[in-house]
Amino acid sequence: MPWLPPRHDCARPGRGDCAGLLRAERDRVGGLSADLPAHPCGQDGTAAGGSAGLPVSTGWVAGVLTPVATNLDEFAEQVEQALRAAPVAHFDETGIRVEGKNWWLHVACTPRLTAYLPHTQRGGEAMDDFGILTRFRGVAVHDGLMSYQDFGRKHARCNAHHLRELVAAGEAHPEHTWPRIAMKTLEELNTAAHTARDAGLAAIPAYIVDPLISRFVRAVHLGLLLHPPDRGRKQSKTRNLLVRLRDYQQQVLLFARDLTVPFTNNQAERDLRMVKAQLKISGGWRTPHGARAWLRVRGYISTARKNGLHIITTLRDAITGNPWLPGLFQDRCFRPDTPG
Repeated sequence: MPWLPPRHDCARPGRGDCAGLLRAERDRVGGLSADLPAHPCGQDGTAAGGSAGLPVSTGWVAGVLTPVATNLDEFAEQVEQALRAAPVAHFDETGIRVEGKNWWLHVACTPRLTAYLPHTQRGGEAMDDFGILTRFRGVAVHDGLMSYQDFGRKHARCNAHHLRELVAAGEAHPEHTWPRIAMKTLEELNTAAHTARDAGLAAIPAYIVDPLISRFVRAVHLGLLLHPPDRGRKQSKTRNLLVRLRDYQQQVLLFARDLTVPFTNNQAERDLRMVKAQLKISGGWRTPHGARAWLRVRGYISTARKNGLHIITTLRDAITGNPWLPGLFQDRCFRPDTPG
């Protein structure tokens, strides 16, 4: 009977993908092939070993994942402390599969830091266990999930979500002008924020920002008049959108009053997208331990890349027990999203 390699979390289709950590960086590092196979293990281990001058097997890549994740304990603690101290941080969550069940992947990040947490829950229990929002005192940028409101003092809501919902409201009610006015005003405020920032100003001039905010508020009030509450029945999506824009107006428009706050939550969505793209190949994780280890290393790679480091070199350092550490810096290199 032919010899078969041992089975493990990362050597079976649809399981945790440790070698995929390297594949995700293949287009950024010249030492990796651009046409690596879609299988979770495949040639990535050979490519990684080749970059260090040593041949390695896919079994070695799989076996090294847990010890590498353990080597990153201090790194993870420093990232979490730096995130708690950041003046602005992004938070988001998305569905994943662990042990064949629905779990949630949480991310906390800035343009220079990334931390992940897989959890069975989406809301407050998971956020408590993550331990970042519980001691965070900066501006938390998120998509409006109500559980976030229980943490911290300052919040900013993602306006990419609002723009999409305003487009849908306009399509559902083409006879109404308020969706188009509200959408155009948000876009003009975003442009004004970037113009002020590029000019080195501390804030958008009052003669520009005040009339735009007044126009946005009037558009929302007009929409509420046209969509009164339907007593005794579930409210429409349009009505719910308008109520949120009214009740959380300060969070929706914080980007126009504080130029350190971004217009969208794109940073968190980008950091989740890298993981979701890999899961389209592997499908999920067989064990919670495998998920936590994979995501610990993924957070290390993401943070190193954001800081301009060579990914293969930083992975080698982590494997040999000397991982790169970010230090307890204040993340002040923030650059909000560009218009459009």
